[in-house]
Amino acid sequence: MNIVPIFDRVVLLPKDNEQSTKSGIILPTASQEKSQIATVVAVGKGGLIDGKEVEMQVSVGDDVIYSKYAGTEFNVDDKKYIIVRQTDILAVVK
Repeated sequence: MNIVPIFDRVVLLPKDNEQSTKSGIILPTASQEKSQIATVVAVGKGGLIDGKEVEMQVSVGDDVIYSKYAGTEFNVDDKKYIIVRQTDILAVVK
């Protein structure tokens, strides 16, 4: 992938949706919620944004939780990615 995000942008590869419950009940496609957990695949350099110095807090390979309605989805090589601002990332999953 040759996508290089700029400023405070982060490219994420969302995890697959849960297709069944913990008890084994298979969920129909209509009731599956969009996953909010993703893996960071590219990170911008940060820098001076709107007059404030922004230091990037995530790095490639981190699993993160991001805002439900954040970002822009796009496809590259038959994979669905989402690009978000760093402020749309809520937490790093350890």
